[in-house]
Amino acid sequence: MGNACYYSVEKLLSSSLLSKNLKVGIYKTVILPVVLYGCETWTLALREELRLREFENKVLMKIFGAKRDKVTGEWRKLHNTELHALYSSSDIIRNIKSRRLRWAGHVALMGESRNAYRVLVGRPEGKRPLGRPRRRWEDNIKMDLREVGYDDREWINLAQDRDQWWAYVRAVMNFRYWVAAPSQPRRWAVKGEEIMRMASFGREEALDEVTGEWRKLRNTELHALYTSPDIIRNIKSRRLRWAGHAARMGESRNAYRVLVGRPEGKRPLGSQRRRWENNIKMNLREMGYDDREWINLVQDRDQWWAYVRAAINLQVP
Repeated sequence: MGNACYYSVEKLLSSSLLSKNLKVGIYKTVILPVVLYGCETWTLALREELRLREFENKVLMKIFGAKRDKVTGEWRKLHNTELHALYSSSDIIRNIKSRRLRWAGHVALMGESRNAYRVLVGRPEGKRPLGRPRRRWEDNIKMDLREVGYDDREWINLAQDRDQWWAYVRAVMNFRYWVAAPSQPRRWAVKGEEIMRMASFGREEALDEVTGEWRKLRNTELHALYTSPDIIRNIKSRRLRWAGHAARMGESRNAYRVLVGRPEGKRPLGSQRRRWENNIKMNLREMGYDDREWINLVQDRDQWWAYVRAAINLQVP
């Protein structure tokens, strides 16, 4: 069903008439709900997770297209890390795990009269077939919780506290980790908090796929794991917010007089220093606004805030 839905909108995703943000919106609202229908009850092994990641990467590749290599000058496909840096949302596996935990908490709060609760806590009668036991749905729940630091097997008791359970649901949704050297701690980064935890590190996770040697993460990989606007985006956005605030002040305010005033006398010899207002104009020019009279633009609050939000979400490949 997911592939059928993807191919039904494939021409839209590859169209040059639509913006990338609109294409991402099509993926989130048209394709993703079809793919994730009923995912709360799925029991996923690593093989199924890889297939889902491949599907998402295929869709993102169609949305963001190719990129010209800076070294060779040739067009090439985007790497997976570059794709997810441009996507900047939780990947499909994070979505599944978060939804599964939400449903698990809902079922755990049901009474014993509900069939879903009886299936959850019940044990089948008889003997199981020979061989390795299949992975159960509850095993996935425990693994998801273990990723964010909860290692107690009695997770149903944890679910009785709604606020604490929802904290874990959000942590699973935003969970990222950095690949570090074996002697360093593994680091979990969650929006709003960081969980530092010493853990044994599997060597295969930190080995370079080509050379087989340990290496540091590249900047693109770091920002792909960070998934939040970088520090420069934050500075530019905050600067635009303050510029809009100062430009709407009256002439009686010192900040407004400093903004629109001109110093008296001659400037010193040499190249002219960059002014604060020049930075504002450069930030606006990055988003397509090239009019020098930006103070007039500020008077429309909604339009100005659209530029402020665009400044923090601007992604430069």
